[in-house]
Amino acid sequence: MDHPGRIDVHQHVVPPMWAGALAARGLDSGGWPIPDWSPSGAIAMMDQQGIATGLLSVTAPGVHLDGDAEARTLARAVNEYGAEVVKDRPDRFGHFASVPLPDVDAALAEAAYALDTLHADGVVLMSNVHGRYLGDPDFEPLWAELDRRQATVFVHPAQPPMPRLPGTPAPLADYVFDTTRTSLNLVLNGVMRRYPNVRVILSHGGGFLPYAAYRFAGLAPIAVDPERDDEDVLRDLKRFFFDTALTASPSALPALLAFAEPGHVLYGSDWPFAPQDAGTYYNHHLETYPHYSPGQVEAIDRGNAEALFPRLAGPSPSAAVDVC
Repeated sequence: MDHPGRIDVHQHVVPPMWAGALAARGLDSGGWPIPDWSPSGAIAMMDQQGIATGLLSVTAPGVHLDGDAEARTLARAVNEYGAEVVKDRPDRFGHFASVPLPDVDAALAEAAYALDTLHADGVVLMSNVHGRYLGDPDFEPLWAELDRRQATVFVHPAQPPMPRLPGTPAPLADYVFDTTRTSLNLVLNGVMRRYPNVRVILSHGGGFLPYAAYRFAGLAPIAVDPERDDEDVLRDLKRFFFDTALTASPSALPALLAFAEPGHVLYGSDWPFAPQDAGTYYNHHLETYPHYSPGQVEAIDRGNAEALFPRLAGPSPSAAVDVC
């Protein structure tokens, strides 16, 4: 049957100037190779995977590769590239704009340009930038501005400030850890409490957060802040949204659905850094999970994302795909 199709909040773009900047510096994405990308290739994948619209973002290591000036230039270039992709096919693509943290003034300026002029759907932040996590007090002006705008923020993991395990690319293990680390940093530093209007999506089901949330809530008042109780910490942890990229599995999905607030789980693929075979593997688990509540499948596939991104609400005839 016809279905409006999934909204994929975790899909990547590989702008040529970004790939070139990485290659010139001998960089990759945490030991993971940089794949080829094209709009036509993305649309072909989406048609095969039942995805109507992909929200594109630049992945780790982001745009701040060395100096502030170079980061400002690269952020503007990749954001304008993403906006052109969306302009050509607004039914099939959206995009999260990159900002050049840790340069806060430049990040504020780029967020304003991307949201106001390029009409980005939100911003993407790396879980840490050169070892500085998202709850860093110096980043407070950016959070205040994003909160004022009621913006949506997509948090993507990066290599944590430690050596990788030999033979283990960061996306395999360390990225899951770093998402958990930055989410806890945001909560313990009060960012999620001070800025209730910003919507924060955590990649890959929030890393270990759903599994370990009650550990954090139970111990934080004892070890970190006796002025807060477990329910207060848990309330802030539950403010996050979560995508299903590489997470829809018989062990991880039950934990995610048990922890996340209603409406806070969104479909994600992580293509092309996760190849299409991986998407098929996790889609199978997502589609065959036996314990959904009524309407939960449709909400994860599309409805929850429509609430965050109203311009994508409702079926689009040109984007209708068969997911049955």
